[in-house]
Amino acid sequence: MNDAATLLPEDEARARILALAMPLSAEWVALEDGLGRTLAEDVMAQRTLPPWDNSAMDGYAVRAADLAGALPVRLPVLETVFAGGAPRQEVRPGTCVRIMTGAPLPSGADAVVMRERVRPVPDGGADEVDVLEAVVPGQFVRPRGEDAREGELLLAQGTPLGIPELGLLWGQGMLSAPVPRAPRVAILSTGDELCRADEAPRGRIVDTNAPSLALAVRRAGGLPSLLGIAQDTRDSVAEALSRAHGFDVVLTSAGVSVGERDYVKEVLAAIGVEQHLWRVAIKPGKPLVVGKRGSTLFFGLPGNPTSSLVTFELFVRPTLRKLLGHADVAPARVSGRLEGKLAKPPGLAHFVRVVASWKDGALWARPLSTQTSGALRSAAAATHLLHFAREASSLSHGDPVELLPVSWGA
Repeated sequence: MNDAATLLPEDEARARILALAMPLSAEWVALEDGLGRTLAEDVMAQRTLPPWDNSAMDGYAVRAADLAGALPVRLPVLETVFAGGAPRQEVRPGTCVRIMTGAPLPSGADAVVMRERVRPVPDGGADEVDVLEAVVPGQFVRPRGEDAREGELLLAQGTPLGIPELGLLWGQGMLSAPVPRAPRVAILSTGDELCRADEAPRGRIVDTNAPSLALAVRRAGGLPSLLGIAQDTRDSVAEALSRAHGFDVVLTSAGVSVGERDYVKEVLAAIGVEQHLWRVAIKPGKPLVVGKRGSTLFFGLPGNPTSSLVTFELFVRPTLRKLLGHADVAPARVSGRLEGKLAKPPGLAHFVRVVASWKDGALWARPLSTQTSGALRSAAAATHLLHFAREASSLSHGDPVELLPVSWGA
């Protein structure tokens, strides 16, 4: 039966899921461990940086008014000031000071002339120069407090901590920062057909979902824990999920569709997990179940390896980012063009694995030869997911397309 019309659209499903998630409690971490995380509270500046007006160039500190007339202007050089030093003399009218990048601007000076715009006076030694170019007040001067002023808001709560932000905090003398703690994520695979990679298969297949999802969780900023493999029985699934206490998120793979031995939904309900959605209008990844018990979020992901990665990308990763305090959590999207053709029945949005490369002034997306959800090889080669809209049935060569960069690549 075609029930696509009753399934949740991808964006609505994600909105419902994100409404269930709130940033986690704060912890203090060393700044170098805060990269990629967010601030859990406002940070106020404790220091004014730079603490003084300083030169942005190697050159000569001058009074701009002295250069307002005919050029060149000959000026005596009172002294040289290096970065880390301090000026000893005031720049009086008709004088200048040789200055290096980062050195404090002497009193009386209001601009800097680049060294390249100054000519030594023949036989004048280093005591006189001819200035060849006029400047305006403030030119090549980095003003006091340009980076921060004591008492002002330096970085607001929720600010993602990139390298420049961490540099600002180090500049304030901070060695640690408050960030939402990393989400603890339990991961369970289900299926009689599965074995661990260190076991002899004996007619089974190696479980790649759990270790792959663990890496995806770690890359998203979470702390993964593997719960093992549950057999396709109610008791085995229930026993495994009984070990999922104390986690912020629980991920299961397989057992969420309508098969005779798909027990995950049933067991989740039995242990008190309130179901908030089941099945999304996407391919791969339609049989997705999401619920909540207390503060713990449960995701029943599909069992096919690529389906589990795609649903992680579309729904789990944004949730982990919200738990980590990020405001912009939806998957990034970029514009591109289709290389080749695509066709499908309307009803489900397809997320097509593609390789995208820049040529002829556009990002061209080439669909990979296999799109079966059980084939990890296509996920391994993919750089983006192409969003083939739910209502669309065909795309032609050169058509504009929406691309989602995948986070699972190298």
